[in-house]
Amino acid sequence: MKFPIGLEVTDPTKFCRLKKSLYALKQASGQWGLALFLGIEVIREPHGLILNQRKFVLELLSEYNCLGLKPAPSPLDPTHKLHANMGSPLPDATVYRRLIGQLNFLTHTRPDISFSVQHLSQYMQQPHQAHLSAAHNVLRYLLSDPGLGIFLNSSPFFTLLAFCDSDWATFPDSRRSVSGFYISLEGSPISWKSKKQTSISLSSVKAEYRSMRRVVAELTWLVRLLFDLSLPPTLPISLHSDSQAAIHIAKNPIFHERTKHVDLDCHFVWQQYLTGLISLSFPPSSSQIADLFTKPLPSSSHRLPLDKLGVRSSPSNLKGDVGISHSVTRKEKVKCKIGKKF
Repeated sequence: MKFPIGLEVTDPTKFCRLKKSLYALKQASGQWGLALFLGIEVIREPHGLILNQRKFVLELLSEYNCLGLKPAPSPLDPTHKLHANMGSPLPDATVYRRLIGQLNFLTHTRPDISFSVQHLSQYMQQPHQAHLSAAHNVLRYLLSDPGLGIFLNSSPFFTLLAFCDSDWATFPDSRRSVSGFYISLEGSPISWKSKKQTSISLSSVKAEYRSMRRVVAELTWLVRLLFDLSLPPTLPISLHSDSQAAIHIAKNPIFHERTKHVDLDCHFVWQQYLTGLISLSFPPSSSQIADLFTKPLPSSSHRLPLDKLGVRSSPSNLKGDVGISHSVTRKEKVKCKIGKKF
């Protein structure tokens, strides 16, 4: 930090001491330079690394007494539709909120539970017993393979690939849609999102196009970042959407007159398409891996795209992890500390 004008300093080795917190963070002055150990494991693979939080998952399952339960095949049951005021309200909402907060932390290395955590977080204000039961189902899903993690390959190339999707009017209480996208860099996952749209979409096409606009904005930022790092990606970026109508709107400006309600979204995506930033492709439903970020899927459909997402299982299994010792062979694992400054 540069010294303010008017302050004379004779010793060039001195620096400013932070005495007031920045950005409303009260812990800033007391936690300056503190490094937090997040328990992330880096497991060496022949052609890359797997980042996973097995220890965190097992401690989470142990905390909520789930180690002895039957594993669930998918995070949420697609046959059970959640809505507000289901069953009896929880006497202590703190338990639910704390659990969802812990699961939200886990989504940094487990994109396969992104939609489930986003969906359950909609009921944080007044959770009911049915919502807590659904959250416990997510824990049972984690129990099926706590060693899943993000696979980062060692490819020297910089090819971006993107998928976007939406689920129209998925929330019964507000009838808002869900947008989901996934971006990989040469097969390694680098960005994903599952988010409720800010306004109601009157058709599935509008919901799909708003989802497309969101991922194009993310791609625009990533391309600028890579250029700043002197690592220019391969252009155009292949963007996959399973909505033929949304692709036609992005390519053909004539459609814009009939879609004034998403006029800004249309022009933004169209502009990026014309500049050559993106190319638009229509994948079959079986290849649309962004479905995982927009809706609960049956177990077979949920497991199928995990490898395409770059999510793989670490060498050790659950049996070797449950109990007091959660250790892995030192040759297989390197623990890293992620520094976080306040």
